[in-house]
Amino acid sequence: MRNRLWVSPMCQYSAIDGMPQEWHHVHLAQFASGGAGLVVAEATAISPEGRISPDDVGLWNDAQRDAWTPIAAAIRRRGAVAGIQLAHAGRKASTWAPFAAQRGTVSAQDGGWRTVAPSAIAFGALAAPQALDADGIDRVVADFAAAARRARASGFQVIELHGAHGYLLHQFLSPLSNQRDDEYGGSLQNRARLLLRVIDAVREAAPEAPLFVRLSASDWAEGGWDLEQTTAVAAWASSHGADFFDISSGGLVAHQQIALRPGYQVPFAAAVRRAAGVAVSTVGLIDDARHAEQIVADGQADAVMAAREWLRDPHFALRASIELGDEIDYWPPQYLRARPRR
Repeated sequence: MRNRLWVSPMCQYSAIDGMPQEWHHVHLAQFASGGAGLVVAEATAISPEGRISPDDVGLWNDAQRDAWTPIAAAIRRRGAVAGIQLAHAGRKASTWAPFAAQRGTVSAQDGGWRTVAPSAIAFGALAAPQALDADGIDRVVADFAAAARRARASGFQVIELHGAHGYLLHQFLSPLSNQRDDEYGGSLQNRARLLLRVIDAVREAAPEAPLFVRLSASDWAEGGWDLEQTTAVAAWASSHGADFFDISSGGLVAHQQIALRPGYQVPFAAAVRRAAGVAVSTVGLIDDARHAEQIVADGQADAVMAAREWLRDPHFALRASIELGDEIDYWPPQYLRARPRR
Protein backbone atom coordinates (compact mmCIF):
# COMPACT_ATOMS: atom_id res chain seq x y z
CA MET A 1 0.00 0.00 0.00
CA ARG A 2 1.33 3.40 -0.94
CA ASN A 3 0.70 4.93 2.50
CA ARG A 4 -0.84 4.19 5.87
CA LEU A 5 -3.82 6.55 5.68
CA TRP A 6 -6.77 4.35 4.83
CA VAL A 7 -10.50 4.64 4.23
CA SER A 8 -12.62 2.90 6.85
CA PRO A 9 -15.75 1.06 5.65
CA MET A 10 -18.74 3.41 5.78
CA CYS A 11 -22.30 2.21 5.17
CA GLN A 12 -24.14 4.19 2.50
CA TYR A 13 -27.60 2.59 2.71
CA SER A 14 -28.02 3.12 -1.02
CA ALA A 15 -28.24 -0.37 -2.54
CA ILE A 16 -31.11 -2.02 -4.37
CA ASP A 17 -31.61 -5.71 -3.61
CA GLY A 18 -28.07 -5.80 -2.27
CA MET A 19 -26.65 -4.41 -5.52
CA PRO A 20 -24.15 -1.54 -5.35
CA GLN A 21 -25.12 1.44 -7.48
CA GLU A 22 -23.41 4.29 -9.31
CA TRP A 23 -23.27 6.09 -5.96
CA HIS A 24 -20.99 3.39 -4.56
CA HIS A 25 -18.75 3.53 -7.61
CA VAL A 26 -18.17 7.28 -7.35
CA HIS A 27 -18.06 7.25 -3.54
CA LEU A 28 -15.26 4.68 -3.36
CA ALA A 29 -13.25 5.62 -6.46
CA GLN A 30 -12.92 9.24 -5.33
CA PHE A 31 -10.94 8.18 -2.25
CA ALA A 32 -8.47 6.33 -4.45
CA SER A 33 -8.08 9.45 -6.60
CA GLY A 34 -7.52 11.33 -3.34
CA GLY A 35 -4.47 9.26 -2.46
CA ALA A 36 -5.76 6.65 0.00
CA GLY A 37 -3.51 3.65 0.52
CA LEU A 38 -6.42 1.26 1.11
CA VAL A 39 -10.12 1.78 0.39
CA VAL A 40 -12.43 -0.62 2.24
CA ALA A 41 -15.97 -0.92 0.91
CA GLU A 42 -18.75 -0.78 3.47
CA ALA A 43 -20.19 -3.62 5.56
CA THR A 44 -21.36 -6.01 2.85
CA ALA A 45 -23.91 -8.61 3.87
CA ILE A 46 -23.10 -12.27 3.39
CA SER A 47 -26.81 -13.12 3.24
CA PRO A 48 -30.11 -11.22 2.85
CA GLU A 49 -30.86 -11.53 6.57
CA GLY A 50 -27.38 -10.25 7.39
CA ARG A 51 -28.13 -6.73 6.14
CA ILE A 52 -28.37 -3.88 8.62
CA SER A 53 -31.16 -2.43 6.51
CA PRO A 54 -33.00 -3.37 3.31
CA ASP A 55 -30.82 -0.74 1.61
CA ASP A 56 -27.49 -2.48 2.36
CA VAL A 57 -25.12 -3.94 -0.20
CA GLY A 58 -24.46 -7.67 -0.32
CA LEU A 59 -22.34 -10.43 -1.81
CA TRP A 60 -24.65 -13.41 -1.52
CA ASN A 61 -25.16 -13.90 -5.28
CA ASP A 62 -23.21 -13.67 -8.51
CA ALA A 63 -25.11 -10.65 -9.81
CA GLN A 64 -23.81 -8.67 -6.84
CA ARG A 65 -20.34 -10.04 -7.50
CA ASP A 66 -20.50 -8.73 -11.05
CA ALA A 67 -21.80 -5.33 -9.91
CA TRP A 68 -18.85 -4.95 -7.53
CA THR A 69 -16.27 -5.85 -10.21
CA PRO A 70 -16.03 -2.43 -11.96
CA ILE A 71 -15.96 -0.68 -8.57
CA ALA A 72 -13.00 -2.71 -7.33
CA ALA A 73 -11.27 -2.12 -10.67
CA ALA A 74 -11.80 1.64 -10.40
CA ILE A 75 -10.15 1.68 -6.97
CA ARG A 76 -7.17 -0.32 -8.21
CA ARG A 77 -6.74 1.76 -11.39
CA ARG A 78 -6.37 4.87 -9.23
CA GLY A 79 -3.50 3.33 -7.28
CA ALA A 80 -5.19 2.26 -4.05
CA VAL A 81 -5.66 -1.26 -2.74
CA ALA A 82 -9.29 -2.40 -2.91
CA GLY A 83 -10.76 -3.98 0.22
CA ILE A 84 -14.23 -5.06 1.28
CA GLN A 85 -15.75 -5.73 4.68
CA LEU A 86 -17.92 -8.84 4.97
CA ALA A 87 -20.59 -8.70 7.65
CA HIS A 88 -23.69 -10.11 9.25
CA ALA A 89 -25.70 -7.70 11.38
CA GLY A 90 -27.35 -10.35 13.57
CA ARG A 91 -29.82 -8.80 16.02
CA LYS A 92 -29.09 -5.30 14.64
CA ALA A 93 -30.43 -6.28 11.20
CA SER A 94 -33.72 -5.32 9.51
CA THR A 95 -33.61 -1.69 10.64
CA TRP A 96 -34.41 1.49 8.78
CA ALA A 97 -31.55 3.43 7.18
CA PRO A 98 -30.38 6.25 9.49
CA PHE A 99 -31.65 8.97 7.16
CA ALA A 100 -35.10 7.36 6.72
CA ALA A 101 -38.14 8.98 8.31
CA GLN A 102 -38.88 5.83 10.34
CA ARG A 103 -36.82 4.33 13.16
CA GLY A 104 -36.41 0.88 14.68
CA THR A 105 -37.15 -2.54 13.21
CA VAL A 106 -38.53 -2.76 9.67
CA SER A 107 -41.75 -4.79 9.65
CA ALA A 108 -42.31 -7.73 7.32
CA GLN A 109 -44.85 -5.78 5.27
CA ASP A 110 -42.23 -3.06 4.72
CA GLY A 111 -39.60 -5.55 3.59
CA GLY A 112 -38.12 -6.53 6.94
CA TRP A 113 -37.30 -10.00 8.30
CA ARG A 114 -36.83 -11.97 11.51
CA THR A 115 -33.35 -11.38 12.88
CA VAL A 116 -30.96 -13.94 14.38
CA ALA A 117 -28.38 -13.79 17.15
CA PRO A 118 -26.49 -16.04 19.56
CA SER A 119 -29.28 -15.58 22.13
CA ALA A 120 -32.83 -14.23 21.98
CA ILE A 121 -31.83 -10.90 23.54
CA ALA A 122 -32.93 -7.71 21.80
CA PHE A 123 -30.71 -4.72 21.10
CA GLY A 124 -32.39 -1.80 22.84
CA ALA A 125 -35.90 -1.28 21.48
CA LEU A 126 -35.37 -3.42 18.36
CA ALA A 127 -37.35 -6.61 17.84
CA ALA A 128 -36.09 -9.65 19.73
CA PRO A 129 -34.00 -11.99 17.55
CA GLN A 130 -34.22 -15.74 17.19
CA ALA A 131 -31.31 -17.69 18.67
CA LEU A 132 -29.31 -19.49 15.99
CA ASP A 133 -29.28 -23.27 16.12
CA ALA A 134 -26.34 -25.43 15.02
CA ASP A 135 -27.49 -25.55 11.40
CA GLY A 136 -27.93 -21.78 11.36
CA ILE A 137 -24.40 -21.28 12.65
CA ASP A 138 -23.05 -23.62 9.98
CA ARG A 139 -24.88 -21.56 7.33
CA VAL A 140 -23.30 -18.36 8.63
CA VAL A 141 -19.83 -19.90 8.29
CA ALA A 142 -20.58 -21.15 4.78
CA ASP A 143 -22.03 -17.77 3.77
CA PHE A 144 -18.89 -15.93 4.88
CA ALA A 145 -16.76 -18.33 2.83
CA ALA A 146 -18.95 -17.96 -0.27
CA ALA A 147 -18.90 -14.16 0.04
CA ALA A 148 -15.11 -14.24 0.34
CA ARG A 149 -14.83 -16.21 -2.89
CA ARG A 150 -17.09 -13.70 -4.63
CA ALA A 151 -15.09 -10.81 -3.21
CA ARG A 152 -11.90 -12.19 -4.71
CA ALA A 153 -13.66 -12.86 -8.02
CA SER A 154 -14.81 -9.22 -7.99
CA GLY A 155 -11.21 -8.04 -7.77
CA PHE A 156 -11.04 -7.04 -4.12
CA GLN A 157 -7.54 -7.57 -2.80
CA VAL A 158 -8.17 -7.35 0.95
CA ILE A 159 -11.00 -9.00 2.89
CA GLU A 160 -12.09 -7.72 6.29
CA LEU A 161 -14.39 -9.63 8.63
CA HIS A 162 -16.67 -7.43 10.71
CA GLY A 163 -16.33 -8.66 14.27
CA ALA A 164 -17.14 -5.31 15.89
CA HIS A 165 -19.85 -2.70 16.51
CA GLY A 166 -22.41 -5.10 17.92
CA TYR A 167 -22.93 -7.16 14.78
CA LEU A 168 -23.22 -10.94 14.73
CA LEU A 169 -19.61 -12.02 15.30
CA HIS A 170 -19.29 -9.44 18.08
CA GLN A 171 -22.60 -10.63 19.55
CA PHE A 172 -21.12 -14.11 19.91
CA LEU A 173 -17.96 -12.70 21.53
CA SER A 174 -19.60 -10.58 24.21
CA PRO A 175 -21.14 -12.11 27.35
CA LEU A 176 -23.76 -9.34 27.31
CA SER A 177 -25.34 -10.72 24.13
CA ASN A 178 -24.24 -14.36 24.26
CA GLN A 179 -25.90 -16.40 26.99
CA ARG A 180 -25.73 -19.76 25.26
CA ASP A 181 -25.00 -22.94 27.20
CA ASP A 182 -23.57 -24.96 24.30
CA GLU A 183 -20.13 -25.00 22.68
CA TYR A 184 -20.64 -21.40 21.44
CA GLY A 185 -21.34 -19.87 24.85
CA GLY A 186 -19.88 -19.52 28.31
CA SER A 187 -16.08 -19.51 28.24
CA LEU A 188 -14.07 -17.10 26.13
CA GLN A 189 -12.90 -19.99 23.98
CA ASN A 190 -16.50 -20.97 23.28
CA ARG A 191 -17.65 -17.40 22.57
CA ALA A 192 -14.74 -17.01 20.11
CA ARG A 193 -15.50 -20.29 18.35
CA LEU A 194 -17.70 -18.81 15.60
CA LEU A 195 -15.19 -16.07 14.74
CA LEU A 196 -12.37 -18.60 14.52
CA ARG A 197 -14.48 -20.94 12.37
CA VAL A 198 -15.25 -18.05 10.02
CA ILE A 199 -11.57 -17.15 9.79
CA ASP A 200 -10.70 -20.75 8.96
CA ALA A 201 -13.41 -20.93 6.29
CA VAL A 202 -12.49 -17.59 4.69
CA ARG A 203 -8.79 -18.43 4.81
CA GLU A 204 -9.56 -21.63 2.89
CA ALA A 205 -11.84 -19.83 0.43
CA ALA A 206 -9.37 -17.00 -0.26
CA PRO A 207 -5.94 -18.29 0.81
CA GLU A 208 -3.92 -15.60 -0.95
CA ALA A 209 -5.86 -12.54 0.22
CA PRO A 210 -4.72 -10.46 3.20
CA LEU A 211 -7.35 -11.09 5.89
CA PHE A 212 -8.30 -8.27 8.27
CA VAL A 213 -10.53 -8.63 11.32
CA ARG A 214 -12.32 -5.61 12.83
CA LEU A 215 -12.77 -5.93 16.58
CA SER A 216 -14.44 -3.72 19.16
CA ALA A 217 -11.92 -3.60 22.02
CA SER A 218 -14.58 -2.61 24.56
CA ASP A 219 -18.34 -2.68 24.93
CA TRP A 220 -18.07 0.43 27.13
CA ALA A 221 -20.50 -1.30 29.49
CA GLU A 222 -20.09 -3.14 32.78
CA GLY A 223 -19.63 -6.88 32.43
CA GLY A 224 -19.09 -6.69 28.68
CA TRP A 225 -16.38 -7.40 26.17
CA ASP A 226 -13.09 -5.75 27.12
CA LEU A 227 -9.48 -5.17 26.09
CA GLU A 228 -8.12 -8.28 27.81
CA GLN A 229 -10.53 -10.53 25.91
CA THR A 230 -9.84 -8.67 22.66
CA THR A 231 -6.11 -9.24 23.03
CA ALA A 232 -6.55 -12.95 23.69
CA VAL A 233 -8.89 -13.44 20.72
CA ALA A 234 -6.64 -11.39 18.40
CA ALA A 235 -3.76 -13.74 19.21
CA TRP A 236 -5.95 -16.78 18.53
CA ALA A 237 -7.25 -15.26 15.32
CA SER A 238 -3.70 -14.60 14.17
CA SER A 239 -2.80 -18.25 14.74
CA HIS A 240 -5.79 -19.18 12.55
CA GLY A 241 -4.54 -17.05 9.66
CA ALA A 242 -5.80 -13.51 10.24
CA ASP A 243 -3.17 -11.02 9.09
CA PHE A 244 -4.27 -7.66 10.48
CA PHE A 245 -6.62 -6.22 13.09
CA ASP A 246 -8.76 -3.10 12.67
CA ILE A 247 -9.35 -2.00 16.27
CA SER A 248 -12.47 -0.01 17.07
CA SER A 249 -14.90 -0.17 20.01
CA GLY A 250 -18.53 -0.09 21.11
CA GLY A 251 -21.80 -0.78 19.36
CA LEU A 252 -22.99 -3.83 21.26
CA VAL A 253 -25.48 -2.35 23.73
CA ALA A 254 -27.68 0.72 23.70
CA HIS A 255 -26.58 1.77 27.20
CA GLN A 256 -22.87 2.08 26.34
CA GLN A 257 -21.00 5.07 27.76
CA ILE A 258 -18.20 6.16 25.41
CA ALA A 259 -15.70 8.87 26.30
CA LEU A 260 -15.32 10.53 22.90
CA ARG A 261 -12.25 12.57 21.99
CA PRO A 262 -9.86 12.66 19.01
CA GLY A 263 -7.94 9.40 18.94
CA TYR A 264 -9.92 7.93 21.85
CA GLN A 265 -9.46 4.39 20.51
CA VAL A 266 -5.72 4.63 19.86
CA PRO A 267 -4.78 3.18 23.29
CA PHE A 268 -6.86 0.09 22.50
CA ALA A 269 -5.00 -0.49 19.23
CA ALA A 270 -1.62 0.11 20.87
CA ALA A 271 -2.40 -2.36 23.64
CA VAL A 272 -3.56 -5.10 21.24
CA ARG A 273 -0.51 -4.53 19.04
CA ARG A 274 1.85 -4.82 21.99
CA ALA A 275 0.23 -7.67 23.93
CA ALA A 276 -0.89 -9.90 21.04
CA GLY A 277 2.09 -9.14 18.78
CA VAL A 278 -0.13 -8.40 15.77
CA ALA A 279 -0.36 -5.59 13.21
CA VAL A 280 -3.22 -3.16 13.82
CA SER A 281 -4.94 -0.05 12.56
CA THR A 282 -6.72 2.50 14.70
CA VAL A 283 -9.75 4.67 14.02
CA GLY A 284 -11.93 7.25 15.75
CA LEU A 285 -12.14 11.03 15.27
CA ILE A 286 -8.69 11.21 13.68
CA ASP A 287 -9.00 14.13 11.28
CA ASP A 288 -5.58 15.80 11.47
CA ALA A 289 -2.65 14.68 9.33
CA ARG A 290 -0.03 15.39 11.98
CA HIS A 291 -1.99 13.47 14.58
CA ALA A 292 -2.27 10.50 12.22
CA GLU A 293 1.43 10.65 11.40
CA GLN A 294 2.37 10.73 15.09
CA ILE A 295 0.26 7.65 15.84
CA VAL A 296 2.18 5.63 13.25
CA ALA A 297 5.57 7.17 14.05
CA ASP A 298 5.17 6.36 17.75
CA GLY A 299 4.33 2.73 16.98
CA GLN A 300 0.86 2.91 18.47
CA ALA A 301 -0.62 1.49 15.27
CA ASP A 302 0.59 0.32 11.89
CA ALA A 303 -1.98 2.37 9.98
CA VAL A 304 -4.73 4.91 10.56
CA MET A 305 -8.28 4.39 9.36
CA ALA A 306 -10.43 7.48 8.90
CA ALA A 307 -14.06 7.92 7.95
CA ARG A 308 -15.69 11.31 8.50
CA GLU A 309 -12.63 13.23 7.34
CA TRP A 310 -12.66 11.33 4.03
CA LEU A 311 -16.30 12.34 3.60
CA ARG A 312 -15.43 15.96 4.27
CA ASP A 313 -12.39 15.80 2.00
CA PRO A 314 -12.09 12.85 -0.42
CA HIS A 315 -8.51 14.00 -1.10
CA PHE A 316 -7.45 13.73 2.54
CA ALA A 317 -4.21 11.88 1.70
CA LEU A 318 -3.15 14.43 -0.94
CA ARG A 319 -3.83 17.22 1.55
CA ALA A 320 -1.92 15.35 4.25
CA SER A 321 1.13 15.13 2.00
CA ILE A 322 1.09 18.93 1.70
CA GLU A 323 0.61 19.49 5.42
CA LEU A 324 3.41 17.05 6.28
CA GLY A 325 5.76 18.39 3.59
CA ASP A 326 5.91 14.97 1.96
CA GLU A 327 6.83 14.45 -1.69
CA ILE A 328 4.61 11.76 -3.18
CA ASP A 329 4.54 10.51 -6.75
CA TYR A 330 0.88 9.56 -6.99
CA TRP A 331 -0.87 12.88 -7.47
CA PRO A 332 -3.33 12.38 -10.32
CA PRO A 333 -1.87 14.29 -13.26
CA GLN A 334 -5.24 15.99 -13.72
CA TYR A 335 -4.78 17.58 -10.27
CA LEU A 336 -1.13 18.61 -10.50
CA ARG A 337 -2.01 22.28 -10.83
CA ALA A 338 -3.31 22.10 -7.25
CA ARG A 339 -0.04 20.75 -5.83
CA PRO A 340 1.99 23.50 -4.15
CA ARG A 341 5.32 24.35 -5.71
CA ARG A 342 8.35 23.54 -3.59
